[in-house]
Amino acid sequence: MSKQHYKVATYRAQDSIGYLIKRAQSLMMDLMEPVFEERGFTFLQYMILAWIRDGIAVNPKDICAQYRHDSGALTRVIDQLADRGLLERVRRDRDRRKVELQLTAAGRDTLENLVPLVVGKLNLALADFSRAEVHEFQRLLIKLNTQLLGAVEPELSAAGVG
Repeated sequence: MSKQHYKVATYRAQDSIGYLIKRAQSLMMDLMEPVFEERGFTFLQYMILAWIRDGIAVNPKDICAQYRHDSGALTRVIDQLADRGLLERVRRDRDRRKVELQLTAAGRDTLENLVPLVVGKLNLALADFSRAEVHEFQRLLIKLNTQLLGAVEPELSAAGVG
């Protein structure tokens, strides 16, 4: 039996790691969104550009899976970025349905101008943390994500998803 870190009798939603992570993400969005709005972007648009640059997700299907975003809505966001000349769709093989997304030179330049703003906000959010605490926090989040992925993947396979 796995370790029991929570007990039914004493469980409170606000103490749940799920709640705390979601709350931190919401607050981070509140901190970041004005930075992007001032430049005519949304956080999702920034994330798509950054993920393509970093190879986290290189096609619309991967972005939908990673971000848990509706494919129709995501297509509109990708269209907006393509219309602005920031990314392009590239067909890599004979299957015309398979599309990879690639940053244009303008997309790379735009991202290069946004990253310092993001880094500034991240540093503001972590201002009261020591370097060691930030590294430990990252390590623990990676460990949690690895654990969750290991728990989710078998369930998705059993359900015929993925």
